[in-house]
Amino acid sequence: MQNEGSNQANNEAISQLLEIMQTLRNPEGGCPWDLKQTFASIVPHTLEEAYEVADCIERDDLNELKGELGDLLFQIVFYAQLAQEQQLFNFNDVVAQLNEKLVRRHPHVFSAQDTPKTNAELAAQWQAIKAQERAAKPQGQSSVLWQDIPNSLPSLTKAKKIQQRVAALGFDWPTYHGAIDKVSEEVEEVKEALAHDPYSDHTAEELGDLLFATVNVARHVKRDPEQLLRSANDKFSARFEKVQNYLIAQGKCIESASLEEMDAAWDAIKKLNK
Repeated sequence: MQNEGSNQANNEAISQLLEIMQTLRNPEGGCPWDLKQTFASIVPHTLEEAYEVADCIERDDLNELKGELGDLLFQIVFYAQLAQEQQLFNFNDVVAQLNEKLVRRHPHVFSAQDTPKTNAELAAQWQAIKAQERAAKPQGQSSVLWQDIPNSLPSLTKAKKIQQRVAALGFDWPTYHGAIDKVSEEVEEVKEALAHDPYSDHTAEELGDLLFATVNVARHVKRDPEQLLRSANDKFSARFEKVQNYLIAQGKCIESASLEEMDAAWDAIKKLNK
């Protein structure tokens, strides 16, 4: 009975959310900003909300997470409302398709005939199901192999997805050792390109290869490269703020400090943090 009451409350809350969205988009009395939005115009807001969700989780701010998840959910409801107005699909269609997909991709959970599988077998099963889904989609200008990897993904994330795709086909090093050796190889090629012409297109290409190879190492050790770089950004920013405070304590200004003074402060901060 408790579950039934909870489900009813959830359904009522979702129904109210959909009604609020319809009211915001109502030409008579709706919100002017919401009324002028399109699928394309909302995309930047969707990306921003997704990053705010990630930021809450990375900062372990779970109290704030509820609100950020709500903001992200609103993006989905907004897209569904636009689609409904254009008679394409509605929110229920989105949920129904998601339900079907989750069941289809988890036969080890929802199929009574399925047998227990190891983690390696589950990974292979997942890739096989994804390959079947890609093959079932109509081919556009892109090949079936890449067509479901969005061009709008952050480049580090896209690199990881491309590498995962070819790894599923067997094109991969068995361990991270091959991947890290490739990084060393790319570093040498970057050095050679820089020595020849630091500003050439060839140098830029070699730098891109180095970034791609580094992503492969992260993938092999089960880390998300986008998240790693965000963490590195935060680490550097926090440390440089300490450098600034260190210089201020010495009566110096960060804007007028010499490189030698900033380097000395940086080294001092590093020692304190060890």
